[in-house]
Amino acid sequence: MNPIQNIPPHQRQEFMRTLEELQVKDSLLMYNRLVERCFKECVTRFRSKKMDDTELSCVSKCAEKYLKLTSRAGFRFAEFQSQQSGSEGGVVPPPGNN
Repeated sequence: MNPIQNIPPHQRQEFMRTLEELQVKDSLLMYNRLVERCFKECVTRFRSKKMDDTELSCVSKCAEKYLKLTSRAGFRFAEFQSQQSGSEGGVVPPPGNN
């Protein structure tokens, strides 16, 4: 049984709202880390207002790697949590991972 179902409706609604706010905050933090990391790694000179093709390619690859890494880490964490709780079944691997 889902423990959230045991919470009274008004508290459940407040809990879900708080959870949603935390998820939005976490998403924004992840996005900001991605931008900062990839910008620092890929943009080393400020020759013009626009990024050149090499910088654009670097940022694109960096962002893709970062998102894959965070997705994989999240999947592994969920898998670990599932194993710790004793319910090893039902975990579906993320798309594109073997």
